Amino acid sequence: MSVQSKTVWNRALIDKYNYSGPRYTSYPTALQFTDQLDLKKLVSNSNNTDGAVRPVSLYVHIPFCSHVCYYCACNKIITKRRDRAAPYLEKLYREIELRAQSAGSNHIIEQLHWGGGTPTFINEDEIHGLMTQLRAHFNLMETDQGEYSIEIDPRECSRQKLNLLRYEGFNRISIGVQDINPEVQKAVNRVQSIEMIQALVEHARHLQFKSVNMDLIYGLPLQTPKSYTKTIERVIELGPDRLSIFNYAHLPQRFRPQLRINEADLPSPEQKLEILENSIDQLTEAGYIYIGMDHFAKPDDELALAQKQGQLHRNFQGYTTHKNCDMLALGVSSISQMGDTVFQNSTDLKTYMGLIEQDQLPVVRGLQITEDDRIRGGVIMQLICHFKLDIKAMSQRLKIDFEDYFNRELERLQEMAEDGLITIDGDQIEVTPTGRLLIRSICMVFDAYIPKDTKTKSFSRII
Repeated sequence: MSVQSKTVWNRALIDKYNYSGPRYTSYPTALQFTDQLDLKKLVSNSNNTDGAVRPVSLYVHIPFCSHVCYYCACNKIITKRRDRAAPYLEKLYREIELRAQSAGSNHIIEQLHWGGGTPTFINEDEIHGLMTQLRAHFNLMETDQGEYSIEIDPRECSRQKLNLLRYEGFNRISIGVQDINPEVQKAVNRVQSIEMIQALVEHARHLQFKSVNMDLIYGLPLQTPKSYTKTIERVIELGPDRLSIFNYAHLPQRFRPQLRINEADLPSPEQKLEILENSIDQLTEAGYIYIGMDHFAKPDDELALAQKQGQLHRNFQGYTTHKNCDMLALGVSSISQMGDTVFQNSTDLKTYMGLIEQDQLPVVRGLQITEDDRIRGGVIMQLICHFKLDIKAMSQRLKIDFEDYFNRELERLQEMAEDGLITIDGDQIEVTPTGRLLIRSICMVFDAYIPKDTKTKSFSRII
């Protein structure tokens, strides 16, 4: 099956398989992280575990936002006080020093991403100061060869600030759009005019940013299939290189800002499915490649090309072309993966800053990936990125007898094959156009941490 095949909707199968499940930005998922480890030894073991000096994808978390978006489930701190950034950055600078001492500074930083919160919450001097610290302690690429991106809130990014970001080496931006409908924006406290977004995109193009990504959300209050069709039409006119259309998961018991959303205003499950179906059809008809799950890209974008070439990868930042990179993450709540070691900083700002004050890395939990994790993660990665799997090739790559190792999993896949989610032809397992929407369900078959007789509710629903 070509990854460009038209998505086929089967409501009966969606109802059957649309349970809660991981997004598989890692395997094992973050639910398996534990603090019952020697964390100092864990971090120490992450450094040059196989003697290789691999390139690095570097993530920096800026947690502050000046406005609360009611739908948000990110780790953030809502404040109008801009001076709260200074003490955080002071501790972040010290973490940069400690990380460089621990991991070494000779790794080439192929990928840099600032996320949040709102990274552009900090002022221009602070942006320059943070980039100066990163350059002083890590091997950043200086010729626009790296993939250096930042998340943008249009309300927090002036033309002057965007000029500075380009000057500092950022060549990609990701804009939080969510929905262009003013009534929806009011309902979620994210009011930003389409003119503001358009001006930002046009200026980014003028500054020769290599790529513009837009994040949208479906399932927000007051959205209807008709209104969201207009949002997608307008977004297509703006021409982003990549798009993500995320499913809003209403979990007010876990994310307190969502308590401000009127549940009666939320679209019904049937309406949400129609919104997603329409959006996929509109984008693919406009020439975008449906990468998978909630990601789309233009045919000449690196994501689409990597998928076509069998080189697409997935990590804590989502789909990526940098499968050869370790991931080193800085800041409160951030998650790193260095070789077979995964570790997370404290999600509590006070704890994060207190550990750094003691000259300790702020790592509070993590895990050591086992051989079984590596094998299962390899299978899940192949399926979620490329929608097909060659049993013989995977046996050689993972150094296992695939059919023997996954005997029970292959039995469970038979029901999915009978339902038309996949085809199994000799050594080839291929996800059908119907199954692509439910790829997380298919991947869950290989997840050793999820009971097979019950579906976990610790994650969002697949659609």
